[in-house]
This record gives sequence, structure tokens and C-alpha cells, in this order.
Amino acid sequence: MSSVPMDLGSWIARRAAASPHRPAIAFDGETATYGEVLDRVDRLAAALATGGVKPGDRVGYLGLNHPDFLVTLFAAARAGAIFVPLNFRLTGEELSYILTDAGVHTLIADADHTAVIDQIRGDVGLARTFALTPTPGWETLDDVIAAQAPIDQPQHPQADDVAVIMYTSGTTGRPKGAMLTHGNLFWNNVNALLSFDISQSDVSLVCAPLFHIGGLNVTTLLTLQKGGQIVLMRAFDPAKALELIATHRVTTMFGVPAMFLFMSQVPTFADTNLASVRYFICGGAPVPEALITLYGERGIPFAQGYGLTETAPLALVVRTDEAAERIGAAGHHVLPLSDVRLVDADNNPVGPGGRGEICVRGPQVMKGYWNNPDATAAAIDPEGWFHTGDVGRMDDDGFVYVVDRVKDMIITGGENVYPAEVESALYQHPAIAEVAVFGLPHEKWGEAVTAVAALKPNTSLTLDELREFARERLAGYKIPLRLEIVDALPRNPAGKILKYQLREEFGG
Repeated sequence: MSSVPMDLGSWIARRAAASPHRPAIAFDGETATYGEVLDRVDRLAAALATGGVKPGDRVGYLGLNHPDFLVTLFAAARAGAIFVPLNFRLTGEELSYILTDAGVHTLIADADHTAVIDQIRGDVGLARTFALTPTPGWETLDDVIAAQAPIDQPQHPQADDVAVIMYTSGTTGRPKGAMLTHGNLFWNNVNALLSFDISQSDVSLVCAPLFHIGGLNVTTLLTLQKGGQIVLMRAFDPAKALELIATHRVTTMFGVPAMFLFMSQVPTFADTNLASVRYFICGGAPVPEALITLYGERGIPFAQGYGLTETAPLALVVRTDEAAERIGAAGHHVLPLSDVRLVDADNNPVGPGGRGEICVRGPQVMKGYWNNPDATAAAIDPEGWFHTGDVGRMDDDGFVYVVDRVKDMIITGGENVYPAEVESALYQHPAIAEVAVFGLPHEKWGEAVTAVAALKPNTSLTLDELREFARERLAGYKIPLRLEIVDALPRNPAGKILKYQLREEFGG
């Protein structure tokens, strides 16, 4: 049993004790100090505990970025509970599955997302629901917190206790809940602190969604643990991001390539004062050389990272001094506290020049998938290596380049989309006989969700009709941007659809 206080609740409590008057979170023109954040955290923790949340119970959050997302995360830990962040882009049906699978006891939501919960409330077994603003049928979060004294005996979960269940889409079409422990998050941040130059004086702009591991734990928790300041945006807006960088003297920011591209296309980009920025961190896909050059001319280098929800997320890093020489690389295979290797189909290591599945081993690798031992066993081998499903190639210097995906995952605008889930929804369309979904390069989003369908006799289908049909079944970013109609899908002798042929045919 470790005596080191690794739990999320201790992070924020000890930081607040050390620097209570330092600015912690700026949002919508107001800034809360660490002492003020902890007071709100501990009052909510007390409200959760008195409301029936016991250690190990699950507390969810649904909404756009807001300081209360982070307050709920820390309060759940102080109450000994497990935090379940929910993707606000999901439909009611998708949310219903996750809430039921996780067994969420108490849910906090913003005003824009209470209605979708009301539609499924009877199916998901929620014991309590708090809304950020007054909403019929919901307790109001501010009222709950104001009526409660701070928790007097906070829980202190152990390093191996689950802190967060973060759902990620699965190849079966059902999302899987990655169990990230307090130790996973702690050691990920130690890994990051030893890989990136993070300072207590940093001001980090957070505009990626916090329900994603990238938005939550690339700079956000890391900066808070270090004692820096977060400037939080409700949602990404490129013009507003530039304004906040100049106003708050922002020094770091995490984003996907499309976000930095959109910022560079804002008419005021050339005139915006970016002198405070020390570097940007990019994930989701390699930074294009043109962006590296463009921002480099403004004195802003890029650090790059490759990671997954299951690795909390850091697995590979390209430092700021390496990015210009390692165009396209995901990072070096060795981090201070963890390793990456490539393996073939028989789990044998693959050397430089060869292609193999990227596997990660280290203290940041998840405990497993919630209520899914089979998926856990399939993902984490007996030696503790997590198999990512991505195919990589390593150069002679140990840098890994992602070249394909074992699981055919699509990354569009930084969002992960799994074809099986989209195909399952599209098969419900009365005109579709068979369909294959995959990603094709897209100038704005990185990859476009593409559907190739064979139709039933005497039917027709347009892209607009397909998108309208899918909108009730899938989150917006999962809906195909492109539809191609064919007579039949190509298959091998075993009947498996040959997606590589479709990529070659329509990728040009």
C-alpha cells in the first residue's frame, strides 16, 4: 500500500493548501483561486456523500466545458467515488447505454443537456440529478453546494482504485469503459512532467472537450497539479482562442491539428499577440509541416504526443526540439517511465523498418475495461503490454510513425469513430443491403467518415437522406460526410469485406 498521496482529491487539496491564493481556473471573465476551487470541491463532496454516494459509486457529468466539470471530478474523488465523464455529442440511446453500464448514481449536467437525460431518465436508474442552472425536475448545483458544509473526513482512495471510467467506442459497436486509476493519472503526469517543460507560472488554454482524455489530461490536470492556471473555454472557437491567448498571456495549449489550422485562418491571426506562448502540444494526428513552419515563424514550436484513453493518455512524445526534424512521427518509443514496442500477429517484437502493432507498457496503462473482462484480456497481454490496435513503423533512431489501424478506427477532427458502430446504425436504413465505413483523407477534419453502400432492389439513397436518417442514431461527428453507391462490396473468399480495395478505389 503506497503512502504517497496519489489520489485526485489529495492533488487539489494539497495544491490549495500550498498556494490557496494563486489563480486556478479562469472562465467567462471570472477567475477562481485554488482555495475557492477546493471549497467548492469539498462542499460538493459532502453533498454527494450525504446524498447516498458511497466509495466506489459512480458520479457522472454531461455538458460543455465548465469549471464544475473539474469540481465534480475532484469532488467524486474526495467522496471516494468514481467519475464518469460523458460525451455531450452522444444521442439519448448512446447515453442510456453508458449510464446503465456504468451504473451512475448521481449525474450533473448543464442546461443544454438536461432534456436528453429527461427522455431516458426512466431507463437508467439515476438516484440524483443536479443541473448547473435552475431546471424543472433537477436539483440546482449551486443551491446544493451552498447548503452544505465542506466534507470533514474526505476519502483517500489508493493508487490502484479506479478514479475515472472514460468510455471509448468499441469495434463491436458498443463503447467500453476504460478504468483509469488514481495511480494511472498520477504516473501519467510524472511521465509528462519529465517529458515536457511544465512550469508553475504556465497559463494553459483548455478548449478541447474535457470528456476526452486529451482535453482532460494533457495540460489540464498537469497544469493544476503543478500550480499553474487554466483558462477554460466552453467550446473551441478559433477567434475566441486567439483573443484569450492575448488577454491571459497564455503559455501552452493542447489541440488537434484542425484547431491550430482554424486559428491560423482567422483574419486577426497575423496581428494577434502570441508572444506569451512557449509551445503548443498537438495530438490526434501528426502536425503538418506547413503548420510547423507557419507557427515557427511566430516563434511557437510544437510538441507532439500519441496516446489513448487507455494510456491516460501519454505513450509517445515528440519534444519541441525534435518536431521540425521528425515530421510525421508520433514519438520516441521510450518515455521516462514507460515503453512502446511493435509486435507482429504472433506478438513477437518487430525491429526498425518493420510494421507492427503499437503496444504500451507502463504505470499509466489502464486497469482494464469496466464490466468487460474479455475485452480487458484481449487488450492487455500477460506481460502487461496494452495492444493499441494501431500499426506503427519504427525508424533506426527509435521514433515510431503510425501507418495504419488494426481496428480501422477513423479520427475525424480529433474524435475517434469506429466503423462497426456506424455500420450497425446504417444497416437499419431500409434501402441499404450492405455497407462498409472507413476513413478517407480530409483537408479540414483529417479524415472523413465515408460510407460505401450497396442498395436493395428498386431503392435509392442520397447523402443528405442518409445523414438525416443517421442523425437520430449517431453523434454528429460519426455521421458520414461522403456516400458512394456500388453494385456490391468486394469480399475475400471468407466473405470479409475488402476495405483496402474501397480505399484505393475512392481515395483518389
